Amino acid sequence: MSLLGPAEIRDLADALDLQPTKKLGQNFVVDGNTVRKIVRTASVSEGEHVVEVGPGLGSLTLGLLEADARVTAIEIDKRLAEQLPHTVEAMQPGAPLQVISADALRVEGVPGEPTALVANLPYNVSVPVLLHLLEVVPSLASALVMVQAEVGHRLAAAPGSRVYGSPSVKAAWYGTWSIAGTISRQVFWPVPNVDSVLVGFRRGELPGTEEERRATFALVDAAFGQRRKMLRQALADALGGSAAASARLEAAGVDPTARGEQLTVGDFLRVARA
Repeated sequence: MSLLGPAEIRDLADALDLQPTKKLGQNFVVDGNTVRKIVRTASVSEGEHVVEVGPGLGSLTLGLLEADARVTAIEIDKRLAEQLPHTVEAMQPGAPLQVISADALRVEGVPGEPTALVANLPYNVSVPVLLHLLEVVPSLASALVMVQAEVGHRLAAAPGSRVYGSPSVKAAWYGTWSIAGTISRQVFWPVPNVDSVLVGFRRGELPGTEEERRATFALVDAAFGQRRKMLRQALADALGGSAAASARLEAAGVDPTARGEQLTVGDFLRVARA
């Protein structure tokens, strides 16, 4: 047996005196078929270096290792970080695993240039973790993450969509996103009160420099901080007043009476450059 089932998950949790917490977004996958579905959908190849965030008790970690990937797992809970190598060694002796005991929002890189991110992300920090890792681990060419359905649809949304927002624009800076599947609530312990989806990512060529990214993201935050307002009003504070904002928007070829939800990341970048 190379994967964890419900009984093994409960036994591990009892041994660690672990009660999953909402604070850390801990909902553990207890179904091996779901784990294999995630790995299969991620198209993990033999020998590929995969980074996983929030491995928890190791359900997905073991699935990735079963597919002959090399895994670097980042875990904020020290008890889980210390236990994971023992679990893997007991179930898949010699499997190539590295564990980083840290907050994924604070890491400044991942050794070994991983090319894929595959994770059941903690729901409470899923978007910040994604954006941070895409920024600090430029070797990541693809990702498949399980997130709250509402968050997943925001990440994959196109301009003009009802759920298009700041996360949609910022995520698009790094590449393309799409919904890759749905996950039943019943495969988790504890069972969450929200639905989950798989979101796929493919990195594209970055549209601008790091300085331009920061400037663009600042405009995105301003636009969606007052998303019901026209851009000339929403960006007034950031650009020195309504008149200055209108002039900047017109110089970038953007209608000052438009709203942030109508603009692509390229549109915001043009405003930052104008």
